[in-house]
Amino acid sequence: METLAILAATAGGTAIGAEAAKWLGVGLAGLGLAGAGIGLGILGNGAMNALGRNPDARDAIVPNMVLALAFTEAIGIYGLVTAILLIFVA
Repeated sequence: METLAILAATAGGTAIGAEAAKWLGVGLAGLGLAGAGIGLGILGNGAMNALGRNPDARDAIVPNMVLALAFTEAIGIYGLVTAILLIFVA
């Protein structure tokens, strides 16, 4: 936090407190959840469109979709864990 105070003082502004910096970090970590949610929606849309166009390709589409959804959800979980750690540990 001292670095923020030094940067703010040299820039002619005011420094933010440690508590404000913590909550700013929590908010930024929460943006990862929004990105994961958008990604999940796009993946689901693409898979449903593919299944609607070619229902016989279900055996090839669904496992790949589930794997991609799991990877995308993992990014959201990382953001959630980071936000929770910032709230309760930092």
